[in-house]
Amino acid sequence: MLSGKAARKVFVAGVGMIPFSKPGASEPYDVMGANAARAALADAKIDYADVQQAYVGYVYGDSTSGQRALYELGMTGIPIVNVNNNCSTGSTALYLARQAVESGAVDCALAVGFEQMAPGAVGVHFTDRPSPFDHFDRETDALVGQPDVPLAIRYFGGAGLAHMEKYGTGLDTFAKVRAKASRHAVNNPLALFRREVTAEEVLAAPVIMPGAMTRLMACPPTCGGAAAILVSGDFAKRHGLSTRVWIDAQAMTTDGASTFASHDMMRVVGYDMAKAAARQVYEAAGIGPEDVDVVELHDCFAQNELISYEALGLCPEGGGAKFVADADNTYGGKFVTNPSGGLLSKGHPLGATGLAQCYELVNQLRGSADKRQVEGARVALQHNLGLGGAAVVTLYRGA
Repeated sequence: MLSGKAARKVFVAGVGMIPFSKPGASEPYDVMGANAARAALADAKIDYADVQQAYVGYVYGDSTSGQRALYELGMTGIPIVNVNNNCSTGSTALYLARQAVESGAVDCALAVGFEQMAPGAVGVHFTDRPSPFDHFDRETDALVGQPDVPLAIRYFGGAGLAHMEKYGTGLDTFAKVRAKASRHAVNNPLALFRREVTAEEVLAAPVIMPGAMTRLMACPPTCGGAAAILVSGDFAKRHGLSTRVWIDAQAMTTDGASTFASHDMMRVVGYDMAKAAARQVYEAAGIGPEDVDVVELHDCFAQNELISYEALGLCPEGGGAKFVADADNTYGGKFVTNPSGGLLSKGHPLGATGLAQCYELVNQLRGSADKRQVEGARVALQHNLGLGGAAVVTLYRGA
């Protein structure tokens, strides 16, 4: 916020997303990013020349890839900021765009995220320098072992094991979470996987971490892009733009001492970051989790979806298994979580994920989510997590 200026209401005037695809089946990153941005501009009914700043998120790519993508729309000379915050990259770009508009620095900002991924598990690319995951790996070595398991699977599989040991959660609970994601994705034409799978099929899939995870409990490497246009009320009025959806509260947190001091894998993978960000958002918005109608949360693994229910206050700590058993995570329950199919079925192009979540929730609040529509949705919660680490929680409201 600029000194002496009150924060301004920030409206989501346009959103865009392209269909997600498997590595090797997508357009190059610059085409995906440009197409997602074009879709958001068209949805908002403005031109790229109206945009005053842009924030572009991606994890795997050379510096200034954001310029490479947006120059396809025009070379207008505006500030373009490249953003990398691991899996929370897209929502970090959104966070920065929101700050720019809210503070009065600009009236119109574009947030774009894209990723051109390679097949297989994610890993560290620069082996000639300290890894940002050194501390995470040391703690995971001590708590989990299994060093031959790929890093992300080991982190989140270890967190799932911690929940199982602490609360008696069964592996079948995570299978039910995955099956729910597939049922939701059937109605999402932009999702990578649209085939419904049963909990039994999830349990019967190949094991990728003994006792903790099968292949279907992990999100796939994915390519894709998504974008959002954020504007001030004055800009919206001048240009005749929609003000039906706005960001009511947003918070970003990073790791605290408890990430490692607690010696708890659930906290290593961001439970406390998410809980702190959610608390800040609820307090800023003056509501509680019970007031939320629809949620898009970071289900990179079925285990993390369950843990996130508790971190976001959708159910009590240790209550995740009952929450799933009671079907309170789907249509007809307390909260419809990941109506898009989530990362597990929609896919997880790292830089695009946070903005794809935004795309889904804005359409839910507009009432334009077709067969995925959550009836009467007026309050939407977004949770996007990146290890290393950062968590971004955003609360949207719709008129």
